[in-house]
Amino acid sequence: MPDLHQPLMIITDLDGSLLDHHSYRWDAASEWLTTLKQHDVPLVICSSKTAAEIVPLQKRLGIPGAPFIAENGALVQTADGQQIALPDNHLTYDAICERLAALKTHYRFTGFHDFSDPEVASMTGLSEAEAALARQRDASEVIVWRDSDEAFERFREALTAAGLALAQGGRFWHVMPAGSGKGEAVRWLLARQPGEPRITLGLGDGPNDAPMLDAVDYAVVIRGYSKTPVTLSRSDQQQVYHTAHYGPEGWREGLDYFLTQPQ
Repeated sequence: MPDLHQPLMIITDLDGSLLDHHSYRWDAASEWLTTLKQHDVPLVICSSKTAAEIVPLQKRLGIPGAPFIAENGALVQTADGQQIALPDNHLTYDAICERLAALKTHYRFTGFHDFSDPEVASMTGLSEAEAALARQRDASEVIVWRDSDEAFERFREALTAAGLALAQGGRFWHVMPAGSGKGEAVRWLLARQPGEPRITLGLGDGPNDAPMLDAVDYAVVIRGYSKTPVTLSRSDQQQVYHTAHYGPEGWREGLDYFLTQPQ
């Protein structure tokens, strides 16, 4: 089991994990956030949120300047502040939107590019200012599917042919360049971390978190609201914990389980 006195790194999803799915508050996690800071344990955000959303949130969480993973792994900010789009043959946001626009003659869906800030605020519970940050995208698009399940399977195939991939978030579908994702981004970031290797503990609640939770040493699957279960491919189930609680209460429960059990 990991120990606070070991070289640790916590890698966490935000919405539905560290942040409450409805209120976006993290009160229940506050004590652990203080403890991690006291023990110099890095906290790396790995989220579907944009860099524009994560940077001010890091300041409020007390971790400004920490590396992070944004847009479901399509964008990484390194320890030295560089923002890098993944994979190497990444597409720009405008290029992704152009490829999606070409598919709208065959499928019914709407992207954040098409919505206004008030519309995104209404769908998410964010303020209009926060919704504006959510629409400042660099490397992926968020879509609302409005077509049939049968059409969705054809849409997924069409995306693959266009060099794109889908990830399911807590509220929306996310369209990214093929080859990007939370798991790939975590491995990319860990390979470039300065200093000694760290034991990694990841926390997430949605299907799009599964690749990240497979890429860390210890995984906390937080109870979530998605109808699609979080299915991990790893076999070391003794290093996986499923919480009884949702959101930041589950986040706290997961750290309590792995970091405060008798050694």
